[in-house]
Amino acid sequence: MRFTKSLSLAAISAAIFALLGPPPALASKRPRYGGTLRVELSATSVSFDPRSWKPGSPAAGDSEKLAALLYDRLVTLDDYGRFQPALALEWVHDPSSKLWQFKLRPAVKFSDGSAVTAKDVIAALQPLFPAGFQVSPSESGVQIRAPRPAPDLLEQLASSHYFIFRIQPDGSPIGTGPFTLAENSVSSSSEATSAPLKPAHLKFRARDDAWSGRPFLDAIDVTLGNPPLRQVLDLQVGRADIVDLPPDLIRKAQQENLRVWSSHPDTLLALRLDDAQPGAADPRFREALDLALDRDTMANVLLQRQALPAVALLPQWLSGYAFLFGTSMNLDRAKALHTSLPAGSAGAHEPIRMRVDAVGDVMKILGERVAVNARQANIPVELVPRSTSSTVTPAIGLHLFAWHYDSLSPRVELQALAQHLHSEVPADTIEEPVNPEKLFAQERRLLNERQVLPLLLLPKYIGIAPAVRNWSAEPSGAWRLADVWLEPTESLTSNPPADTGRTTAPGGHP
Repeated sequence: MRFTKSLSLAAISAAIFALLGPPPALASKRPRYGGTLRVELSATSVSFDPRSWKPGSPAAGDSEKLAALLYDRLVTLDDYGRFQPALALEWVHDPSSKLWQFKLRPAVKFSDGSAVTAKDVIAALQPLFPAGFQVSPSESGVQIRAPRPAPDLLEQLASSHYFIFRIQPDGSPIGTGPFTLAENSVSSSSEATSAPLKPAHLKFRARDDAWSGRPFLDAIDVTLGNPPLRQVLDLQVGRADIVDLPPDLIRKAQQENLRVWSSHPDTLLALRLDDAQPGAADPRFREALDLALDRDTMANVLLQRQALPAVALLPQWLSGYAFLFGTSMNLDRAKALHTSLPAGSAGAHEPIRMRVDAVGDVMKILGERVAVNARQANIPVELVPRSTSSTVTPAIGLHLFAWHYDSLSPRVELQALAQHLHSEVPADTIEEPVNPEKLFAQERRLLNERQVLPLLLLPKYIGIAPAVRNWSAEPSGAWRLADVWLEPTESLTSNPPADTGRTTAPGGHP
């Protein structure tokens, strides 16, 4: 059992500076309370109900970042890989790692003033777990019983959708986090359209009574649905403090001397082969297409070195063994395999139809590059628009999709990917979460089936205004906005931030 008392970084910093005070030369570095952080995101809608988040969806990643302003988890993971208490003060498990008990932090309240009870924790977590998990009250909090050994349970609870939350009868979300949702102009209808008619706004206000301490910021104003180029302009002229940037605009950000931060690669771009078009199911066609793909050119030329070639389903930072996988482009072998396909089959002479399932200019350009690579190996690939006026939808053999890594548990992430590829795969069938060799073998089996062909790994790129200080993110990808503070405008002229204009390579941090 572990026991650690945890205070927010904001509270610790404020106490130190209040007692000691900074020397005159460092006055501009002193954390400052107040101000509104202006955030702009390309996403057109977000959901604050973790039960509705679709595993692997980039939209779920955007929702998680903002939900972290409202909600807390039972445990968190620090930058050194150590689990830290959040709403749970202590935890212990039995020798089999099937039964876990968590002691809840006392006197924690939701933003409406009601106390957090074991019943609230159970109501939040039970719908989020796969079938077979049971969350129930214990003497000092809650206990979680897994149907099989779960030594990676803390990794699960420190990431993905495992927040402690409550959705009110009117649909409004409340939690124990450092902010409350004061304004929400995001209509539910926006989720059904490609883009809202005008950008939507969210306004978060700081909680003075947050158990983790008051945030430095007074408020956070979030604009959804702004085009990327508009975000870059707003950052340049001082209308935005935080913007998300697609990889094709990083070079422009460098030229404009903007301050850019990148996460570890948190999104996989890949091809999924669909049996709906028979030719795509032929193992020879799948191998030929795999050998025709020029991943290095996609990453280094098409995306200007702002992405990494992907040869595995899980990234190196998550699995630890991705470097063991490898494939190389071989057009001669790809042509020979294509020639061996039955005459008249889809993929031989009839085109394999490909649809880009994810939105964005990057995905569209990548889809065109895949088609070019295939044609270089004499493999006919035809791009099909996502929406068509035809009453008959043609069978699709290839899908270009984006997968956002949600969980810090490689077993859970691989299981979710397997279910995405094979809908008939039962939940929680990938075992041995602490055995990298067996996990490697399971991932290799999925890759050998070639139902999915990894292409690229993308980090998340964030443009940051000079006034923003103490920016950081959790290993799960959530932004630590409660620890951010804003430098006074008059201090920026004489003391610009040291990392202004620096762009990190994929997977790096400033």
